[in-house]
Amino acid sequence: MVDARGAAVIGPGSGWNGEYAELGAMTNFSFLEGASHPGEIAVQAKALGLAAVGVADRNTLAGMVRALMGAEEVDLPLVVGSRLTFTDGTELIVFPRDRAAWGRLCRLLSLGKSEAFSVSSPSLRDGEETRIEKAETRLTFGQAVDLGEGMIALGPAPEQPDAAFEARLAAWRRAWPDDLYLAAAPLWRGGDRARLNRLAAMAQRTGAPMIATNAVLYHHPDRRMLQDVLTCIREGTTIDKAGRRLQANAERHLKPPAQMARLFRGHEAALARTMEVARACTFSLRELSYQYPDEPVPPGYSAQGWLARLTLKGTRSRWPKETPKDIRAIILKELRLVQELNYAAYFLTVHDIVAWARSRSDPILCQGRGSAANSVICFCLGITNVDPTRQEVLIERFISSNRSEPPDIDVDFEHERREQVMQYVYDRYGRDRAAIVATIIHYRPRSAIRDVGKALGLTEDVTARMADTVWGSWGSKVDEAHVDRAGLSRDDVRLRLALDLTAELIKFPRHLSQHVGGFVLSQTPLIEIVPIGNAAMPDRTFIEWDKDDIDFLKLMKVDVLALGMLTAMKRAFRMIGAIYGRPLPDTAAVPAERRGVYRMLCKADSLGVFQVESRAQMSMLPRLRPMEFYDLVVQVAIVRPGPIQGKMVHPYLQRRLERRTYEATHGPGSYRFSMPGSARDPDELTRVLHKTLGVPLFQEQAMKIAMVAAEFSGAEANGLRRAMATFRHNGTIGNFEDKMVG
Repeated sequence: MVDARGAAVIGPGSGWNGEYAELGAMTNFSFLEGASHPGEIAVQAKALGLAAVGVADRNTLAGMVRALMGAEEVDLPLVVGSRLTFTDGTELIVFPRDRAAWGRLCRLLSLGKSEAFSVSSPSLRDGEETRIEKAETRLTFGQAVDLGEGMIALGPAPEQPDAAFEARLAAWRRAWPDDLYLAAAPLWRGGDRARLNRLAAMAQRTGAPMIATNAVLYHHPDRRMLQDVLTCIREGTTIDKAGRRLQANAERHLKPPAQMARLFRGHEAALARTMEVARACTFSLRELSYQYPDEPVPPGYSAQGWLARLTLKGTRSRWPKETPKDIRAIILKELRLVQELNYAAYFLTVHDIVAWARSRSDPILCQGRGSAANSVICFCLGITNVDPTRQEVLIERFISSNRSEPPDIDVDFEHERREQVMQYVYDRYGRDRAAIVATIIHYRPRSAIRDVGKALGLTEDVTARMADTVWGSWGSKVDEAHVDRAGLSRDDVRLRLALDLTAELIKFPRHLSQHVGGFVLSQTPLIEIVPIGNAAMPDRTFIEWDKDDIDFLKLMKVDVLALGMLTAMKRAFRMIGAIYGRPLPDTAAVPAERRGVYRMLCKADSLGVFQVESRAQMSMLPRLRPMEFYDLVVQVAIVRPGPIQGKMVHPYLQRRLERRTYEATHGPGSYRFSMPGSARDPDELTRVLHKTLGVPLFQEQAMKIAMVAAEFSGAEANGLRRAMATFRHNGTIGNFEDKMVG
């Protein structure tokens, strides 16, 4: 309905109240097609006054968690969906109404990404026997129909809607088990008005109501050039040769409701239907109810009770004479936390995997590391052979009742036999309940400048020279100084454009890959939580979400990792057994604290010795002069960016020299150092830092200082630790300044 000036009328008489939701927006998780991050889409949609935004990337749900994060930050309703591309080239955008429909969508995408999920129903098979390749999706409309219950569908209109399209639309409308709309987007050509009228008439005849959309590819018109570059990269061509493969204009961005009203003047009902869909699709990723698998336990035991029994059994083997009183207290504290957080099954899973590896006729060497080394439970269960009591356990770093994330246990296996362990996990839980976590491969400066340069037609030698001037893989742009170092001219217009577009492309997702070994396990079918697809390697399947995504949704991960040094150790054990007749079944059987080993290390004779074979480590060994196991812990930790940038290395080495000189005269154990303390407890910091001679080197020590000196709770101290990990939580350290410093 229009007024005398031809402007759209908003109100009861028009059938449209002015609210509009952009449906089917594509993000950069439609790899090399969408030109905006999911969060940028959400923020811009809110700023433009849209009532909701629907994200539908091509054959994937990989960006949905990022879209949810962005939408929640600005309090914008998010409609989640996917743009299905069928094997005949046709497309259908689908939005699940509820949790059950989301599960069917995930199952549908999994069916298209891996033949492992084929079922007996002929309509759900694509008839092809060949393996579906990584990043490939094979789906037919018939498969979508069989699993389409509860999904609202949008059929995108082609540029030239003809009788064949109308016949297909009518057939789809009759077959689709839920509402199906005809999605109309303006082409920004002279015939848009007549085209929309034809589409409206076609919608009337087929029974598929017309719905308005702008077929969004980016959040702001400034991203049009980047979208052109992405198209060139995808098509393997240059901007000069791309021709009609590029978008005809820069209009595929989010638009405010008033502008969409002008574009669809006379078809206000198509605008109103966007809100019908947005209100009907109430599903949120927050509804995903994840349940960790129930581990089998003997009759009469709960998971918690069986974990306690196994832990008690382990204490008898670790401390044959008697378990120290302080260790018993730590074990009880850990077991209480595990029970409170309902993590018993998680620990039993890791124990089962490790026990299976060690029970082989030729046992597979394995070793827990990372946070697991700070858990006495893991030590008792045999997950790690490193005694945590020698490292001053701080359980809050590993697990806390107030932590928002599950415990993280990393277990390394012999790298040549790790695949056996991974297949055991698949076989034990099933392909539909176990899958590897994804890793999102992002553009970094080198790869970005190479791809952008090729797309803009720069010669290979120019892009190679530019890429070679970039040190490392990190950064947010390629500085102009790199142009000077490459001997190129800053005044070259195309080269300057390449630098600007490279800065935009950096951190864009390039494609999905599989995590090195992180498994997500589920009691209910995992393929109804997130799509699962084939990896490049045979017999590997992985989900579409990465570690940050599953952390956000509180999914639990079990890491089954590979370590080449364990393979080398296994071979060494065999040689020792064959030559000297001394069997060494596991790392726990290796004699500890051999003086000759430390004398060798003090001379930097460590070529080929794991963890201390680098030049930096070898130069540090004669200065630090390790004489016991804890010295090696310090040795490995001190040659890291944190202690170096924090100027902790030289003070620690100076203290070690002072102690060595003083004790040479006054006897072992006579050296003392002074630390500040409170009037209530003058030695509080001394007890925290006594093993590192008053110099903080470890995150655990920073946590203890915060708990002792600033009265942080365990959860607050863990938050401080996370803030110190700047690669994940950059800029959050200031949140703790007032309480820490005062």
